[in-house]
Amino acid sequence: MSLPASSGLYADLGGLDALRLAARRDPAGSLPAVARQFESLFVQQMLKAMRAASPGDPLFDSQQSQFYREQFDQQLAVQLSGQGNGLGLAEAIVRQLGGGQAPQSPGTSVALPRTRREGAAAAGSGAVAATAGAAAPAFAGPLAFVRSIWEHAKAAAAELGTGAEVLVAQAALETGWGRQVPRRTDGGSSHNLFGIKAGQQWPGARVAVPTLEFRDGVMRREQAAFRAYDSLAEGFADYVNVLRSSPRYRPALEAAADPQRYAAALQQAGYATDPGYGAKIRSILQGDTLQSVLGQLKL
Repeated sequence: MSLPASSGLYADLGGLDALRLAARRDPAGSLPAVARQFESLFVQQMLKAMRAASPGDPLFDSQQSQFYREQFDQQLAVQLSGQGNGLGLAEAIVRQLGGGQAPQSPGTSVALPRTRREGAAAAGSGAVAATAGAAAPAFAGPLAFVRSIWEHAKAAAAELGTGAEVLVAQAALETGWGRQVPRRTDGGSSHNLFGIKAGQQWPGARVAVPTLEFRDGVMRREQAAFRAYDSLAEGFADYVNVLRSSPRYRPALEAAADPQRYAAALQQAGYATDPGYGAKIRSILQGDTLQSVLGQLKL
């Protein structure tokens, strides 16, 4: 996706259901996520009131421009409340309700709310959206996430010529540190950590999830099919195959030894339509969360 603050808003039914489910199963553990969400909604209301107090120019105002402003304000609210300690409101709520430490953002990158990138039709790449009403997350947090996937990431990275931490950072971005891996209809994991879509040529299992795509710079809500694997090893192997089998990713593979260039080249090749995709991978890669986890695991 407690749920990751950086995963975005829970303004849609799927996100709200997931948050309610987490709160019922673990009230104390989900308190930080609920507190951050409350802070985000509070900031949205503040921005809405400010907009109402300062009407725009009627010559340039329209329903479309109002829609864009609302989308911008929603994302701004997520960013303000999701980075570091936010505005401090979530921290105060947690302490007031006896939750102990303030909620910490899982990384320095803030992913757009359920914003999904389509990737190439040939490669079937995209970004994973959280499954509505998903069961409890498969990973308890960044530490458990990295510990579980590290050996797979190391093996795949060796084939691509890059570092394992780069693949971990990308998987963390795509799945909210493992909390938003698409699930099968029976609740089982798809093991798809890289948002690889299931195109018409994909012969294997697939899962359908709601997603937001960038189309001509505008986010659009869609339903997309993503590949499902029997194991994490299979998912990592397919990620390697996607990159090595498509000429469009050749520049990324040529730059694989340089994590910064590799992330940028993935974005330029169209792996994701999110214009900040490469920068977000680099932000997680250099962020305190990943560095702390790698230090704890002595990797």
